[in-house]
Amino acid sequence: MNALRASLAVLALLALFGCAEAPKTYQGWVEANLIFVAPDETGRVENLSVREGEHIDKGAPLFTVDEDLQRADLRMNEALVENAQQAFDRAKLLLQTRTGTQKAHDDAESALRAAEARLNSARTRLTRRKLASPVTGTVQQVYFRPGEMVPAGRPVLSILPPGNLKLRFFVPQAVLPQIAYGERVKVSCDGCPDDITARVSFISRTAEYTPPVIYSLEERSKLVFLIEALPDNPEKLRVGQPIDITLLGGSAEPSQTAGKAGEAGK
Repeated sequence: MNALRASLAVLALLALFGCAEAPKTYQGWVEANLIFVAPDETGRVENLSVREGEHIDKGAPLFTVDEDLQRADLRMNEALVENAQQAFDRAKLLLQTRTGTQKAHDDAESALRAAEARLNSARTRLTRRKLASPVTGTVQQVYFRPGEMVPAGRPVLSILPPGNLKLRFFVPQAVLPQIAYGERVKVSCDGCPDDITARVSFISRTAEYTPPVIYSLEERSKLVFLIEALPDNPEKLRVGQPIDITLLGGSAEPSQTAGKAGEAGK
């Protein structure tokens, strides 16, 4: 009889655990906020100091663009400053000897200041033909090689700082109330370690009918909401990598929740 009761108790426990709700898992992918580095003006790429996949520190040289036009502009403005300086000295001398007017002196001084400002601008334009990294990160992609002409404002390369990775996934409308800002989620993917986690950083207020990619296993007729999370281990993930997100629940931190509340309107 005791053995029978023990067996029944074990079966009851197994049934209880079998009815327990399994953790909710959703499909997503890894995205990145890249830093694009571009020249201010059109030019030809002369030198490329980095390669794709290379880790670089802030301030490290990236590339140079030909500076012939900027050097010519600098020499012209240096000549203009020299002429304006001579005109100002002459006007100043004439004013001191009372053979010149105050207006002529002021006009010459104004012209000198304007020429000096243009010279400083030309020097800045010349300096900015050599681009350095604005952040510490990894060179994600190179778009222009030495010898190619790059338009003004067109990125020559992109850099990925470690903290700029984010995870994106979609959840059904019914699950939305169970997710909070700062809540911890588990991240898994093919070949990834088992200790990757992330925290929810964005919850969309706008419903969508279909995710923009085919990672979702839900029926496409259902309403879904975009969720973003910042990984705690960004070095273990790759941009564009498909991932599985498991909701853990009950791990949101009040301080983070309050700080992220304003992002809901994105």
